[in-house]
Amino acid sequence: MTDLVVKSQDIVGRILTLELVRVTERAAVAAARWRGRGNEKAADQAAVDAMRRELHRLPIDGTVVIGEGERDEAPMLYIGEKLGTGFGPAVDIAVDPLEGTTLCANDMPGSIAVMAMATGGALLHAPDVYMEKIAIGPGYPHGIVDLDLSVAENIAALAKAKGVAPKEISVLLLDRPRHRPILDACREIGCPVRLIPDGDVAGVIFTTRPEETGIDIYIGVGGAPEGVLAAGALRCVGGQMQGRLILDSEEKVERAARMGVADPRRKYDLAELAAGDVIVSLTGVTDGPLVSGVRFDKDAIRTETLIYRSTTGTVRRIGAEHRGNVLWDCKAAVR
Repeated sequence: MTDLVVKSQDIVGRILTLELVRVTERAAVAAARWRGRGNEKAADQAAVDAMRRELHRLPIDGTVVIGEGERDEAPMLYIGEKLGTGFGPAVDIAVDPLEGTTLCANDMPGSIAVMAMATGGALLHAPDVYMEKIAIGPGYPHGIVDLDLSVAENIAALAKAKGVAPKEISVLLLDRPRHRPILDACREIGCPVRLIPDGDVAGVIFTTRPEETGIDIYIGVGGAPEGVLAAGALRCVGGQMQGRLILDSEEKVERAARMGVADPRRKYDLAELAAGDVIVSLTGVTDGPLVSGVRFDKDAIRTETLIYRSTTGTVRRIGAEHRGNVLWDCKAAVR
């Protein structure tokens, strides 16, 4: 009987893995209709509506634990929202229907539609606040980087483990004024630094493929929701990550406490950010280092998706051609 239950759960996981591809594909296509039009809110709204519609079709009892934030004044799949048919496994859902709204609005590289699904209670229930983060890819001894170490100490430790000089470690930072001290420390060492305008889910994932992306380590402050999503992907392919919520007001501390965060200064490791059976799907909206963006051809829409699953340790790259009704559905998105 136990074997049958395990096999049944695996079949459900396999089915949901493929279904999540459909969810992020539809969100990406809807958002891509707004590429270069300069309207961030409209692009985000299109992605949200498409993602919500597809998630409601899934045979799950889903709860959004990581949703879109009020910080960007954007429409949201809100924390606590119930999704799915209600008949199926209880799952946590983390969503970013359009990571890189500015990138999409300006038709710049790196915008994606991304979501994660995990067994109920497996994802950190984080409020929409900022988070200190540090992340590296797989293949290194556990614990060689730490949020409580200095930038120089972390880079030196990673360089030693990699067998290179510290100045050979490539660092990725969000291009924000708050990161000037980190940038200055990297410049002092002589490290190459890539500054990105947006997209720190992809930024963390870059560390898992340094031979392709040229990135060894992600350091800095970004959104907590994006941190949990990125942790989900790292769980699937290996790597290390730590995160610490920035709860710099009584209101934020109280809001976090209502979500189960007892220690506002707690340092979370990868397994605490995303545990259990995690599935992550991301589809390109604009071209980027991870995936190609949506292509609108005469008779088809082409998408590229990466789908990660932690229990099998697999990463699948799925290129798809969408024909028929999906064309008309998406064309109606822009008026």
